[in-house]
Amino acid sequence: MLEQAFQGTKRYWTLVGFWVLVIVAGTAAFSHQLIKGLTVTGMSRDVAWGLYISQFTFLVGVAASAVMVVLPYYLHNYKKFGRMVILGEFLAVSAVVMCALFIFVDLGQPRRVLNVLLYPTLNSVMFWDSVVLMGYLVLNLVIGFVTFDAERKGAPPSTWIKPLIYLSIPWAISIHTVTAFLYSGLAARPFWMTAILAPRFLASAFASGPSLLIILALILRKYTRFDPGKEAIQKLGTIVAYAMVVNLFFVLVELFTALYSDLPHHMHHFEYLFMGLHGKSTLAPWMWVSGLLTVAAVVLLVIPKVRKQENLLAIICLAVIVSIWIEKGMGLIVTGFIPSPLGGITEYTPTGPEITITIGVYGIGFLILTLLYKIVVSVREKTEQIR
Repeated sequence: MLEQAFQGTKRYWTLVGFWVLVIVAGTAAFSHQLIKGLTVTGMSRDVAWGLYISQFTFLVGVAASAVMVVLPYYLHNYKKFGRMVILGEFLAVSAVVMCALFIFVDLGQPRRVLNVLLYPTLNSVMFWDSVVLMGYLVLNLVIGFVTFDAERKGAPPSTWIKPLIYLSIPWAISIHTVTAFLYSGLAARPFWMTAILAPRFLASAFASGPSLLIILALILRKYTRFDPGKEAIQKLGTIVAYAMVVNLFFVLVELFTALYSDLPHHMHHFEYLFMGLHGKSTLAPWMWVSGLLTVAAVVLLVIPKVRKQENLLAIICLAVIVSIWIEKGMGLIVTGFIPSPLGGITEYTPTGPEITITIGVYGIGFLILTLLYKIVVSVREKTEQIR
């Protein structure tokens, strides 16, 4: 089965070659960062997390969203997701790999990653975040390959895999919940210290992840003979619609709490985020774009006639991904540091090396995804020919 990843058309190898070039560029930039240190990034003493951690936060949500196809298929016997579930599980695999790589490049000295394993601190949320992420990676790899291999052979999956499938559902919730606790447990950062942060993370994850899965499914349908199913795509669109409505509601609740309370240490973060503070407003234009895309996506998604047009659905899903990528990424992470606990304002802008390394990490993730999806498509096409 794995050999299918090394067989393909010219178009397939062109795509693989493109990802390799992206990875090479990212590796070169990372080598530069290793030599010069994190001074090549836009981060500073006041803004210690930037583009890398924002991508980590966003991608944890993409990984967790696999539960949106796993849960209906395995717990509620929704067979329309039969062709989609393996795509969601393999998307989770590539997303978790990228999450780990973004932590790796953010540390500056990558060997420090070993400290988490060699000197585990049980009261550290970072330790538990690494445990749940790596556990989730293993679960999706095992479940994905075992169930797909059984499908290829035309036999039911082994009984021992079912407990792992059921375990993966709450585990998916846990990876984003623990990630939210990384931020909401920091008492000196009032922008993050809110009990609703974990629910916000989950709502945005259940919108952005399925949106990406819809786009990937439509791409596969267009360029291969593999069809994930129109009804499955439409059902995912419905899930995205509900999740976006809940996500927008949670954001509005946060805004009301901060603005109505009129407490400066809460308001200043939101003022900087949307209006700018003391003449500094780097993120404000981005957040208005995110807000407009969110509102437009919600309005269009709740209209069934619009949602059922797949070309429009793909554009809306792209808008959902971009809006959440901005709001949950740079908007959430950077604003937690501005203003600082002492009231200082140090703005942050990603540098060229930072952006190149980030693109390189995405190149690794999408190369893994391309190889995994190639296996799925090849096996499914051969199975259908036999039938």
